Amino acid sequence: MSESETAADMAPLTELSFSVSGRVSRPPAEVYEAVADPEQLSRYFTTGGARGRLEPGAEVTWDFADFPGRFPVEVVEAAAPERIVIEWAAAPGSNDTGTTRTVFEFAPIDGGTRTLVTITESSWRATADGAKSAFGNCEGWTGMLAALKAWVEHGINLRDGFYK
Repeated sequence: MSESETAADMAPLTELSFSVSGRVSRPPAEVYEAVADPEQLSRYFTTGGARGRLEPGAEVTWDFADFPGRFPVEVVEAAAPERIVIEWAAAPGSNDTGTTRTVFEFAPIDGGTRTLVTITESSWRATADGAKSAFGNCEGWTGMLAALKAWVEHGINLRDGFYK
């Protein structure tokens, strides 16, 4: 082990996760609302529609034109305007729990006039199936961040006609 490596660096990889982030030129409360509110989420992200507000106890489902079929989203935590935690079904074979956990964090920057949005998703096995699922979801959340920025800052739906 070199001086710059730690025991954690040398431990076998057992779980995959990722984080993506972007800056949105609106205050955290406005950006949080664009994610939590199903009407707004349906206008720029869930191309097949979102039902239910992202808050604990709500019955939430999402549908996408590129992955048809409404599926349930469990809201684990919602603390406006800082954080939302959801769990939803994982691709078969990608982990042992059958779900992935996604954390949205909304941090004020530039005196609260802008928001750093970070999306972290975890829970895949370090296998070929797990990596395929993680990379696919990473692509999806990166697209969501771009679409969120365009929607909140300019009222533009980047996903309109993109998948169908």
